[in-house]
Amino acid sequence: MKLDAIDHAILRYLQEDARITNADLAEKVGLSPTPCLRRLRRLETEGIIKGYHAELNREALGVNVTVIILVKLEREDDSTLREFEAAIKKRPEVMECYLVTGKFDYFIRVVIPSLSAYEVFLSETILRMPKVATVESSFTLREVERKLVMPITASAGR
Repeated sequence: MKLDAIDHAILRYLQEDARITNADLAEKVGLSPTPCLRRLRRLETEGIIKGYHAELNREALGVNVTVIILVKLEREDDSTLREFEAAIKKRPEVMECYLVTGKFDYFIRVVIPSLSAYEVFLSETILRMPKVATVESSFTLREVERKLVMPITASAGR
């Protein structure tokens, strides 16, 4: 799907405020409400917009610890990767998991209530997963920057 300047504007405004009304969005992007809604539905149907989410305050919910986990597997064959990924996807503490290049195979970001909860998660989950060879954990001290708005430029699009 080719995105034009109006599509980019719609995406920028929705990232800033997903609760914006269609009328307000249409006004901001210079369209009447009906064509704006038509474009919005097309962006959803084409999978450009994957969903709408509420941003939660994790500290207020008692999820105070963020851990970056690097995992090296014993082997990197397809079945080992699929097995590990299936197991990691079942864990609600895992916020992000990436297959990466370099010394380790996976970069995982976990949020958890406490250090003792992480110890349990590590020993009862990660270290018991099949074919895990090496695990390295780093605890975040503070969040320096975390963007929720993806940069949308004129060159972006499919």
